[in-house]
Order: sequence, then C-alpha cells, then structure tokens
Amino acid sequence: MQKFTVPTKEEVSENNQTIFDNLQKGLGFVPNLYAYYAKNDTALGDYLALQNRKSTLKAKEREVINLVVSQVNGCRYCQSAHTVLGKMNGFSAEEVLEIRGGSASFDSKLDALTKFTKSVVEHRGRATEEAKAAFFEAGYNEANLIDAVIVIGDKTISNYIHNLTGFEIDFPLAPELEHTMV
Repeated sequence: MQKFTVPTKEEVSENNQTIFDNLQKGLGFVPNLYAYYAKNDTALGDYLALQNRKSTLKAKEREVINLVVSQVNGCRYCQSAHTVLGKMNGFSAEEVLEIRGGSASFDSKLDALTKFTKSVVEHRGRATEEAKAAFFEAGYNEANLIDAVIVIGDKTISNYIHNLTGFEIDFPLAPELEHTMV
C-alpha cells in the first residue's frame, strides 16, 4: 500500500517555502493539506489563489458550502478543518453539525444554500429543480450560483486529495454525524 507523507519546509521548492512562511505568519502553522500541495511546484500557489479569489458569497456562505461538500464527499480532514473555520465564522457547534447534516433551520437563506450545495454535489452538477428554485427564491442570483460552484470545485479538490492520501489530520477531529447524509 502506498504511504503518503506531508513534506517539511526543507523538502519543498523555494517558492513553496515562501508560501509556507506566509502561512505560518497568517495561521500560526502550515496545515498538512497545504503542505501536501507543495509536493508540486505550482499547486499550492494555484490552490490558494483559487481559494482566496474575490466572491459574491460571504465567508459564512462559503463555509456552508465547504461543510456540506466535505460531508457529502466523506473527507474527515476537511470536515475537521471547516468545523473549526465554521465556528470562527460565527456558527455554533450545533449549527455546524446541522449544516453537515444537510440543512440550516436557523437561517432560511443558508438552508436554501445548504440544500442546493448538497444537491449539486450528490447529482454531480445536476441539482434538482426544487433545490435550484429554492436557491433563487432565497435571494441568490446567477453570479452567486457561479461562485457556489467554484467553491464546490475548490473543496472537492481538497476532499479528493485527502481521500486519496489519508495523511494526518492536524485539526481537532470533527464529530461523526449520528445520521449520515449520503
């Protein structure tokens, strides 16, 4: 069985070492997921550019998408990271679990986004008409749809990288859901 390891700063390119330094300054550590991307000379910078692009969606909305996608794709690393980030963006522990479970009863607009995201991911881009209608009825527009799909793509990349490699999770482990949504 292939063993996947996370590189140290000394094992990555000079360009990626600079990115590691910036991550260390900004986050206080270099998450294993980001470090793993640095095995490729350009992937870490490219991924961070995608992740940090301007968006019509608020940070809280992007976290909803990240939580739902990570749950549907079964990525424990991203579930754990985004549980922490979701709380940093103002969600309670209970709200994070509810979002991961596929709804957000505490906020009708976020509930529509949660259900839309779940439908997009489960149906590989072919969300149900009901989920699309609720998304637009909640006040989202086509620019928001584009940004939602970009965030779904961003998170799917990370989910797949970790699901393929299984390197160590360096965030507090997110609780398992009692009832899985997939």
